[in-house]
Amino acid sequence: QVQLVESGGDLVQAGGSLRLSCAASGFVFDDNAMAWYRQAPGKQREWVATITSSGFPAYADSVRGRFTISRDNAKKTVYLQMNSLKPADTAVYYCNALRYSRFWGQGTQVTVSS
Repeated sequence: QVQLVESGGDLVQAGGSLRLSCAASGFVFDDNAMAWYRQAPGKQREWVATITSSGFPAYADSVRGRFTISRDNAKKTVYLQMNSLKPADTAVYYCNALRYSRFWGQGTQVTVSS
């Protein structure tokens, strides 16, 4: 069974940094592109970043230059390093495996205070 467990969210001041982790199980991690999404209160879930199985990243315009997605295939974990955080980054962050897109974890809350 596909499982995704996000962690690392916290309350942080604007300008600060956080590193999110997503531990995956139940599928062949190495073969799957992985993505991060976020959902702010009252808004739809939005795409943040993707990393291909070979490690090539892509970012939403709103986070490019501030966030870095990475993966550790040995640990079956995908990461999101978030720097220069803004209040607009406040959201619940979720990871997702693109070939198993119907499966979602519980998310991890990121709150950025001004």
